[in-house]
Amino acid sequence: MRLSSGKELEADLIVTATGLRMRFFGGITFEVDGAAIDFTKKVAYKSAMFDSIPNLTMSYGYTNASWTLKCDLTSEFNTRLLKQMDAKGYKKCMPLLKDKEMPLQDWFDFSSSYVQRVIKDLPKRGTKAPWLTKPWYLSDYTTIKYRKLEDGVMTFS
Repeated sequence: MRLSSGKELEADLIVTATGLRMRFFGGITFEVDGAAIDFTKKVAYKSAMFDSIPNLTMSYGYTNASWTLKCDLTSEFNTRLLKQMDAKGYKKCMPLLKDKEMPLQDWFDFSSSYVQRVIKDLPKRGTKAPWLTKPWYLSDYTTIKYRKLEDGVMTFS
């Protein structure tokens, strides 16, 4: 293999790669009332929703432990939310970030270069619950699975 410097390297095998470029939600454009959503300006709520976006839930996992542990929790949260909406006749749910002065941080701590290349393109997380979800199962277990859905942040109509 000849490098751009002109130096030659002997190799039995060459693996080429262009690098992974993560795209949030696979690059899908979301709109609310005809206006595109800029997820870089959104804050995650319990790792399952985002501030001021109605009826959008997701299941998300851990980057530091089993992915399915947190996916199970966020899936159960989403199911509880839908059951409560159905039982009370709600058509819309949406978390609202009222503390506009709360400091924000990267959505998750992960030093891999494929994440660091796009971390600015991802949503944020807050520094206080329910906007801060720690990457610890036991903490998330109570915050996501058992806390009241009507918590003063989630709105229903």
